[in-house]
Amino acid sequence: MTGRESNPPAGTGRLASRLRRDLGTVQSYAALIGVLIGAGIFRITSEAWVLSGPSVILGYLVLAPAVLATSVAYAVFLSTSLGREPGGEYTHISRTFGGKGLAFVCVWLKIISYVGALAFLSRAFADYVIPLGNGALRADAHRMPLALGSIFFFYLVHVFGIRWFGRIQVAMFAILSLSILVLVVPGLFAIRIENYQPLFTHGAGGFAACLPALFFAYAGFESLAQTAGEVKDSRRRLPRVFLFGILATTVIFLLMSVVTFGVLPGEQLSRSTAPMSEVAAVYLPWGAAFLVSIGALMALATSLNATMLVPSRLGIVLADDGLTPRWLGAVVRRTGTPVLGLSLTMAAGALLLLSGQTSMALNIAVFALEILYFFHSLALFLLPVRNPDLFREVRVRIPAVWQKIAAVVSMAAMGGLILVQVIQDGKMMLRRDFTERLATQSLTSLELALFWGALGLGIYALGRKRSRP
Repeated sequence: MTGRESNPPAGTGRLASRLRRDLGTVQSYAALIGVLIGAGIFRITSEAWVLSGPSVILGYLVLAPAVLATSVAYAVFLSTSLGREPGGEYTHISRTFGGKGLAFVCVWLKIISYVGALAFLSRAFADYVIPLGNGALRADAHRMPLALGSIFFFYLVHVFGIRWFGRIQVAMFAILSLSILVLVVPGLFAIRIENYQPLFTHGAGGFAACLPALFFAYAGFESLAQTAGEVKDSRRRLPRVFLFGILATTVIFLLMSVVTFGVLPGEQLSRSTAPMSEVAAVYLPWGAAFLVSIGALMALATSLNATMLVPSRLGIVLADDGLTPRWLGAVVRRTGTPVLGLSLTMAAGALLLLSGQTSMALNIAVFALEILYFFHSLALFLLPVRNPDLFREVRVRIPAVWQKIAAVVSMAAMGGLILVQVIQDGKMMLRRDFTERLATQSLTSLELALFWGALGLGIYALGRKRSRP
């Protein structure tokens, strides 16, 4: 493998080359920060409070270094020739270890997690729309149509082309940014210190238990890697966007959570389906509070928009590597979009939503991404030894020793989060038998990951068998 920019990296084929490079730096920041701010701070924060109390604020700070360290692996790999295709973790892991099996299973779990996130985000989007109807919309009658409509809308955006994805993402992100300013700046003067007490409501155990759920606020930042085939000068732009975008998001998370838990008691927030709207209503006039509610919609919408993109781009690379039929990764020449892959993503998200399994979708999404991040950071740690030619292509200005430190920090953090989740799942399996968990739609993340991982191995074996001459 050579470091020359003109040579395509391994795995880039006819399908990936049909994608259009219509995204720039602004669109990339809007995609990254938009997908992070979405469900995390506007929905998951109040749910995490049940486990740990106001120490959720500290949870964001604890997770930030781990996420930043995890992003270093993406910055490094995307600065090589692999940063010109949308394969992300699949190409990074497979080209480092010299095999496709582990990479395929990891990215298969990622696809499952993104379909689950699509269903979860669409339902959260509907929950924020309903209160804006002033009584004209009812949760029992309109939640499902609104959720399905949001999925279909962003499907159409992507079908029209990546340029429209970028334009709409930037417009929604601008509204979101304005609403955050309106919420945070006056909110800092409406804080009541007593709402932070007791800080650790359920002790150290409760604080640790909230971290996997709270990690959903950061999970998904790597979706930006799937735009590598559609960003201009992606090897130079994307590494910077990853590092600076996550730093900016951490500051936003901290400020918003400080205001949220300082203005309203956690008990009230935990019962709310639209917590930020309730917080804004306390100290803002109607017009400004309404803007915050619109901003919450934009946060979820930017996440939906970016989430819709990921599975179809991974399908392109898997098809180019012969692991799935090439028609699954087909790209329409006129628009430069993988319409079939997008259609399958939309259908899978809608079916999951209709099945009522969105509660389990959140668990598998977080757990699967933690596994993915662990192996991706392991690939970074072993890159100089396993693929020295690719390592010599690295352009990002991060010293090799700091790359290794970041990889170790990331693996330790992801391993810790995985361990916490496994312990929680083990306790659940001891309390309730399998038939009861299945009947109540409460299968654990571990069970779901094992099931989907085994299915992924089966699909991989079939793909390898089919691709043999």
